[in-house]
Amino acid sequence: MNKLVSFTLALVAITLLLSACYLSVSEAPAIKKINGVCFVAPRHTVETEHMAPITTINAGWVAVTPYAFSREGEAQLYFDHQRQWWGERTEGIAQTIQEARKFGLKVMVKPHVWVRGQGWPGEYDLQTETDWLKWEGAYMNYIMTYAKLSDSLNIEMLCIGTEYKIAVQKRPAFWKKLIGEVRAVYRGQLTYAANWDNYTNVAFWPQLDFIGVDAYFPICKEKTPDVSVLVNNWKDVKSELKAFSQKEGKPILFTEYGYRSMDYTAGGHWELDRQEGVLNMEGQKNALEAIFKTYWHEPWFAGGFLWKWHARHTENGGLNNSRYTPQNKPAQSLIARWYGKHAG
Repeated sequence: MNKLVSFTLALVAITLLLSACYLSVSEAPAIKKINGVCFVAPRHTVETEHMAPITTINAGWVAVTPYAFSREGEAQLYFDHQRQWWGERTEGIAQTIQEARKFGLKVMVKPHVWVRGQGWPGEYDLQTETDWLKWEGAYMNYIMTYAKLSDSLNIEMLCIGTEYKIAVQKRPAFWKKLIGEVRAVYRGQLTYAANWDNYTNVAFWPQLDFIGVDAYFPICKEKTPDVSVLVNNWKDVKSELKAFSQKEGKPILFTEYGYRSMDYTAGGHWELDRQEGVLNMEGQKNALEAIFKTYWHEPWFAGGFLWKWHARHTENGGLNNSRYTPQNKPAQSLIARWYGKHAG
């Protein structure tokens, strides 16, 4: 009898162990991510009701952007100017953050410079050391202004720059000095938003908390690519990102990601941005589903900020809108499902 009881107890123990192993694999909780949206700086005051729709897609983070402006070849930078939109200035940034806090949203402050004559700052370049030093002083003032503001408001994350391709490669010592100055006044986490094609050329990732990538990788040239095709086409890029994350010992964060609701949306946004294009809601939805399926379960991947989300939800997006926003489009419910699954 004792042997029978012992055998029975052992069998029960093995069964329970196998059941636990099965549950741990098949019902393991989804990895929590930074599920964010890039909030478009509005012309006028943000009200509490403008933030509420963000929570309907289960986003836990919002990125706000204090814009600055420069000119091609000019060693100067302008920000917090009264001619800028309310949401781009310090006053608007602070109030936008306060409204986001009412819904428990975490915040990334993401400064971005618009270069007149060039647009994105990736090609911004100067010819003399004198000009570079002048620009560095102006840029330092810009970032330190928002580093101090971010610390005073207990902001979770600060991005020290966005898509400066040439300046990052030519002036690595400046960026390292900038990070040191920011760390002295700001206690939160830091990242930098590198464009998809030059994140490997950034020398200061060891000083930051996340490898930030604006993830507009050209994945597929088809008009309406199937999700399975897109997931397959992501494989090489994914392998490169994973290897780089492991090499640097830092998680990858998509500081921007998104697709327009138009034909050929996964083929390279810079070729589409100046076009109205042919409406294609399925293309946007498929592209987003593929990026979620590819990355959101990976432990080395921190999450991302969807480009982009407007304040007045009922007035934006919709089935006749071909722009990036998923608001009032089929993609909106898809995002809510994935963000809800990986809520942080």
